[in-house]
Amino acid sequence: MPAITRSLRQRSFDLLLDQSSPYNRHFEILFGVFDVLSVLTIFFETGLSSAPGTVIARSHIFEWLELFFTLVFSIEYVLRAISTPNPLRYIFSFWGIIDLATTIPLYVFWLWPNIGGEYVVIWRAMRAIRALRILKLLRLMPTLNSFWQAVVEARHQLFLFYFFIGIVMVVAGALMYGIEGPVHGFTTLGVSVYWAIVTVTTVGYGDITPHTTAGRIVASILILIGYSVIAIPTGLITSQVTKDMENRRHSRSCIHCHHTGHDSNARFCKCCGHRLPMS
Repeated sequence: MPAITRSLRQRSFDLLLDQSSPYNRHFEILFGVFDVLSVLTIFFETGLSSAPGTVIARSHIFEWLELFFTLVFSIEYVLRAISTPNPLRYIFSFWGIIDLATTIPLYVFWLWPNIGGEYVVIWRAMRAIRALRILKLLRLMPTLNSFWQAVVEARHQLFLFYFFIGIVMVVAGALMYGIEGPVHGFTTLGVSVYWAIVTVTTVGYGDITPHTTAGRIVASILILIGYSVIAIPTGLITSQVTKDMENRRHSRSCIHCHHTGHDSNARFCKCCGHRLPMS
C-alpha cells in the first residue's frame, strides 16, 4: 500500500509539477483549456439563463457543466496537494488559494443553498476567478516570460514613475478642490483626485468638468502629462525587452569558432556551420 501511494504521488508530481516532464506541458495546456471553457460557460450562463422559459434554462446544462468543471478542478487540487513535497506551502500559496477558490462556490451552494441562492451574483463572480488560472500558462510561453522578466527588471523605475504620478494626482486634486470647489462637483478631495486620475489617463468620463479658467488650465496640463503615463512605462519595458534579447543572442556562442550574435531560433552557426548548443 505505501508503494502504491508513493507511485501515485510520483505520477501526480510528474504530470502536474515537474516542468521538465513532457507530460506536464500537456496537462497544463489541458487544464488551461478547461479554465477557458469554464469562464466562457459562466458568461453564457449569465446571459442565457436569465430567461427562465428558454430550452437551455430548462435543461440545466449549466449546472451539469459546473459540476463537471468543479470535479475536474477538485481532483487537480487534491493531486497537487498530495504530490508536492511541501503541501502546506502549496495550500497557502497564491496559486493554491486560487485553485481552492475555484472549487468552493459549488460546495457552498450545496451545503448552504439559501446563502447560494441569495448571493447568486457573488457566487458567479467567484467562479469567474478561474480566469486567473490561465496565467499558469505563461511559464509555457518564452516570449511572455521575457516580457514578465523585463517588467521585473524595470520595477524600480516603474515604481518611482508611478509614485511621482500619484503625487501629481494628489496635488492636482487639491488644486481643483480649491479652484472649483463643491459648487462645480468637486465636493471632496477624494472626488477631485478621482477626476485627476480620469483626466490624466485621457479617459474623460465627463461626469465632472472644470468651469473656471484656472481649472481648465490645470486640466490641460494633466492631459499633456497623461501622454507620459503611456509613453514612459512602455519605453522602460521595451528597453528591458531589447536588452534581454541582445543578451540572449550574445550568450549563444559556437563551441567551434566561438562566434556569437546568433538568432534565438538558429540551430547552426552562421560562420562555420556547426550545430549550436541549445539555449
